[in-house]
Amino acid sequence: MDLDDPLVKRRPTLNPYLFGMGVIMRRLLWDMNPLSWTSRRKLGKWKNKYQGDKAVILCNGPSLNKVDFNHFGSDCFTFGLNKINLLFDRSRFRPNCIVAVNPLVIEQNKDFYNETDIPLFLDSIAARRGWVNARSTIAFLHSGGTPDGFARDCSVSINQGFTVTYVALQLAFHLGFKRVGLVGADHTFATEGPANKTVDGGSVDQSHFDPRYFSNVKWQLPDLFESEVAYSRANNMYNAHDRKIFNCTDGGKLEVFDRLPLADFLS
Repeated sequence: MDLDDPLVKRRPTLNPYLFGMGVIMRRLLWDMNPLSWTSRRKLGKWKNKYQGDKAVILCNGPSLNKVDFNHFGSDCFTFGLNKINLLFDRSRFRPNCIVAVNPLVIEQNKDFYNETDIPLFLDSIAARRGWVNARSTIAFLHSGGTPDGFARDCSVSINQGFTVTYVALQLAFHLGFKRVGLVGADHTFATEGPANKTVDGGSVDQSHFDPRYFSNVKWQLPDLFESEVAYSRANNMYNAHDRKIFNCTDGGKLEVFDRLPLADFLS
């Protein structure tokens, strides 16, 4: 038995009182922070700003290196995720915004988040722990609600769904996009182990688009099963509202969404 496995560490009982009190307490504590209300107003201004348009979410798998960023024009909004800035020293491309919710990622990448002018959607832990300074281009997100939630309006809370891509899909819905494509969503990782376990990265990261991504730092192993559950929920929600998610990744193992070549999606 691996005593560091998050599944082994879970409580043996399911206590709805503890869960409910925890959700309410975390929400109240965040609402006592003025940044909760300013972020809510900012998110309100983003609501349906791109009604009916299309967007691409840039996931962080190795296949992202196959993408020709010259294909992206001003008519396609792009979401960068987590440490997408590691791409910047070899490309002039810049996403329209960046999303990050994992505490380890935010703390490791805080220097970039504090200096960039690119709009950011960050988990509120970035503000609560003082990692990222508040400014006009940042909206802090509250992660909470029910375990099976999908926020069509992100101004109150979002569900992390075990992957930042799920958060980006909620934000894309919030912004009004009708068609959303994923690239770099390999859904397979070179490093294996118990889902959600925090491990030390090696000297070279082979699971992401840049070898420096989690080089010599801690990261949490992916939960591919729960990620697929979340992706299925997002797919159902988009379809129910006459919207569509496409997997435009070159290769990979994610088969929840219909596949479509990126060039066809952008045309």
